[in-house]
Amino acid sequence: MIVGIPQEIKDHEYRVALTPDGAHELVQAGHEVRVQRGAGVGSGFADTEYEAAGAHIVAAEQAWAAALVVKVKEPLPSEYRYLRPNLLLFTFLHLAAVPELTQVLLKTRTRAIGYETVQLPDGRLPLLAPMSQVAGRLAVQAGAHHLEREQGGSGILLGGVPGVAPGRVTVLGAGNVGLNAVRIAVGMGAMVTLLDLDHGKLTHAEALFDGRIVTLVASRGNVARSVAQADLVVGAVLIAGAKAPTLIDRAMLRSMRPGSVLADVAIDQGGVAETSRPTTHSAPTFVEEGVVHYCVANMPGAVPRTSTLALTGVTLPYVKLLADAADLGALIAARPDLEAGVNTWDGALCCAAVAG
Repeated sequence: MIVGIPQEIKDHEYRVALTPDGAHELVQAGHEVRVQRGAGVGSGFADTEYEAAGAHIVAAEQAWAAALVVKVKEPLPSEYRYLRPNLLLFTFLHLAAVPELTQVLLKTRTRAIGYETVQLPDGRLPLLAPMSQVAGRLAVQAGAHHLEREQGGSGILLGGVPGVAPGRVTVLGAGNVGLNAVRIAVGMGAMVTLLDLDHGKLTHAEALFDGRIVTLVASRGNVARSVAQADLVVGAVLIAGAKAPTLIDRAMLRSMRPGSVLADVAIDQGGVAETSRPTTHSAPTFVEEGVVHYCVANMPGAVPRTSTLALTGVTLPYVKLLADAADLGALIAARPDLEAGVNTWDGALCCAAVAG
């Protein structure tokens, strides 16, 4: 099969969907790999490394002309012209937050599999996990930066100093994003409150961090009180494929100290706050109700080398499966994880969470 790797064009998106080592594995398996010129440069991979791995360096049109196109982020409007029947697109889609793209994929009869909805029988999301880990850790790092007065924040140092109380961090959601946010916040010395509806997840977190955090069931009252007390709130709620629930309304934001920060990692799926809207690495923040909102929709793109290596490590086995398949329909029918990943197929919307 011909596998195409286009260059990402989202604002300040420096990740690439395949490393040179990954390209080499596909070539060794008998596949043709086309990498758009310069696609790996932002992650530190030169065109010459892909050529040495056996890949062809091509223009965008040739990369998109492949039977299987592997990306990092969803196609943007300028890329819609490449979508077509029988194209197999494998990438992060997050269609619940982009209804326009859903309609384009259906109209063009593109076969689209979303990394974020590939799900194992035990409920794990293997392709989303490493980017959730990166985003969770970055959210606290970015939040701490934007708490600085020069960045519009309230001037709080999360770790405090002797004689001065540390900052307060509230994390909404105890999944991969949330636990990684907690890890960094605890490491910085902040006082951390973690909220979730799943008591088992809270019990796990309590043990994982040896009692150094406060865990609360995510009732509306607990969310409101924890948000009001926080210097930094991290939105880390995920419902696979579906729009994120709105947990923070304007009244809650008004209760926060001016210059506090909301880092909404759930923005890919619509965000956890009434006021959240996607931002970019070029213009990462805006202020609503006195609260600095950091809502960058591709947070892991800020650390592309780490992110690309982590992402390729989990996606490559699936890319090989798809490229090797003599009958894609039979492969997907035999693999519940891949079947769960199918968002659109030959004009049909296949993801219940997106349809809902």
